[in-house]
Amino acid sequence: VQLQAFGGGLVQAGGSLRLSCAASGHTFSRHVMGWFRQAPGKEREFVAAISWSGATRYYGDSVKGRFTVSRDNAKNTVYLQMDNLKPEDTAVYYCAADSGRTPLVVAGLYDYWGQGTLVTVSS
Repeated sequence: VQLQAFGGGLVQAGGSLRLSCAASGHTFSRHVMGWFRQAPGKEREFVAAISWSGATRYYGDSVKGRFTVSRDNAKNTVYLQMDNLKPEDTAVYYCAADSGRTPLVVAGLYDYWGQGTLVTVSS
């Protein structure tokens, strides 16, 4: 599975962005998908994860209630809708895929990674 994340950019605090992650390969629907982020000088942080069907979703504490993860298996794409953005959301956002059944919150357990897209939130 190859992943490509896009949709990052510069946005003011309180604004919204939607990230997309396009996957190649016909087995996308059988991969759990995750979003992580990494700010300068900080460790990679779990943001969200979603199961094969989309029925199960997990969120990091810092984004609960503001971010929404979804997927469209027909388009081989997973999305991250980010609302009410804050300056502390500034980071490079990565999408990841794993062939297991359970959405994962630990970055090291994912098999595949995209190249990342930069989100900058100005105050």
